[in-house]
Amino acid sequence: MSILVDADARTDILNRLKRAEGQLRGIQRMVEEGEACLDIAGQMSAVRKALDSTYVRMTVCFMQQELMGRLGMAEERQAELNAVLEDVQSLLGKIR
Repeated sequence: MSILVDADARTDILNRLKRAEGQLRGIQRMVEEGEACLDIAGQMSAVRKALDSTYVRMTVCFMQQELMGRLGMAEERQAELNAVLEDVQSLLGKIR
């Protein structure tokens, strides 16, 4: 299995994870302060969606990296691949 080498993609994924981490800390605070279960559940749902979205983004970045590397794509073909992978990301984002 390869590692994510695109620095911009890695930064994007890390930022998404940090945001989710902040949301989790907020949920912990809500539980400690005895907030309503329904409110806590809503925040948990938001964190799950954020993590799902981050997973999809990471998967698409991996696919892009591997396909470009293994197929040795010319630059004009890379734009086509990027367009297809944007569609894939959009479609995968809708299955949650």
